[in-house]
Amino acid sequence: MGNLDEFRRAAHAHADWITDYFEHVRELRVVPKVEPGELTASLPHSAPEHGEPLENIFSDFQSSIFPALTLWNHPRFFAWFSVSSSPPSVLADFLAATVNVNAMLWKSSPAATELEEVTLNWLRQWLELDDQHFGIIYDTASVGVMQAIGAAREFADPSCRTEGMRPGLTIYVSEHTHSSSEKAAITLGFGQNNVRKIPVDDQFRMRADLLEEAIQADIAAGRKPCCIVASIGSTSTTAIDPVPEIANIAERYNVWLHVDAAYGGPAAVVPEMRHILKGVERAHSLILNPHKWLYVSIDCSVLYTRFPEVLRRASSLSAEYLRTAEDEHVVNYMDYGVQLGRRFRALKLWYVFRYYGRQGIIVMLREALRLAQVLKSLVEESDQFELAAPVPLSLVCFRLRADNAANERLLAEINASGKAFLSHTVLNGRFILRFAIGNFQTTEQDIRETWNLIVETAERIKAGEPATVAGR
Repeated sequence: MGNLDEFRRAAHAHADWITDYFEHVRELRVVPKVEPGELTASLPHSAPEHGEPLENIFSDFQSSIFPALTLWNHPRFFAWFSVSSSPPSVLADFLAATVNVNAMLWKSSPAATELEEVTLNWLRQWLELDDQHFGIIYDTASVGVMQAIGAAREFADPSCRTEGMRPGLTIYVSEHTHSSSEKAAITLGFGQNNVRKIPVDDQFRMRADLLEEAIQADIAAGRKPCCIVASIGSTSTTAIDPVPEIANIAERYNVWLHVDAAYGGPAAVVPEMRHILKGVERAHSLILNPHKWLYVSIDCSVLYTRFPEVLRRASSLSAEYLRTAEDEHVVNYMDYGVQLGRRFRALKLWYVFRYYGRQGIIVMLREALRLAQVLKSLVEESDQFELAAPVPLSLVCFRLRADNAANERLLAEINASGKAFLSHTVLNGRFILRFAIGNFQTTEQDIRETWNLIVETAERIKAGEPATVAGR
């Protein structure tokens, strides 16, 4: 930019807007009042020939783009899982975009590499994992699980790297394991027919006995068990699979065990919640997402492994133009994944961890866990509603005591109101509402007012009143 004074004015204006956003966010709709294609139709069909002032662009953001956004960083965003970006993380992303480094090699930006090592060691210590665990930041858990399954393939059959995939390598997930594991299997060439979906128990946890039966059947059929994916905080219900039992099976048959703790893992920073990670010290790899529940802006997903050399062999392929004199003495993170270009994501971890400290983060996590129990109690005290799954973390699954159509309408009307945003799942053929708590600004008042909205809407539905389009 030729005029840095213009940039300075614009930067201050953006900072003021961001601060106002955090201060007044509850006055805003969570879900926008737009129809598909509406924004596209309102924007020019070709890029401008000549530059425009930043003030004009920022004004158009506020008047056109922002009103069409679903506000994930809203304290009443309760859909899927919250991706809560706190102020220190926003500032770190501002700086990271400014210096714009590529953390592919140590040489390409020494501080980016070493800060990643330091912050991941801090987090590892908070989780009480030993120093054998090597950490790396990926963008999302979907990429992380692909890397973990790639390492599992290297572990099971190193010849795959040079000769291609051997037939019959199999992967084991539960019926409720995140779909990214199956997508990774497709991407890596395993094929859906080599993914075994193990049934779950009445608490939606993988059944270890049926897992072992599936492994035995595959071995008997001449197949090679390659990877088991267990969940700590499954997406539908936040179920916690029996990792110690699954680890026994993985060790018995020499199968790579990957633990998907993308959502649930951060809760283990709280001392009384450390038990949810029981057995993960025996896993080959583990993923958790600071951008889900450690108050870091998306994207930031952490993978730990006790077998970094296997992970490295699965992805490392260096070209001459990437070689440096320091290679033998440093970590080059490009060697541990498919990405060559890597954003400076460690900076926002450093900012958040330093600003809040471990104790501050524990306080926020405890509050989210407490609020989930408040909501659970409200559901249990109501004659109209029922819990649909246990509440081990900060997700509450519940439904109206009515048919699926009534529950679908309930969800649609809550979301159309713009006052809150929930998502759904289907369990045993029943339509279930999911209420996920995790934003750093969410309060008990947010929970209770949203619950009152749910109850009032349900009463109208049960009374046979016509559907509303509240807020539209």
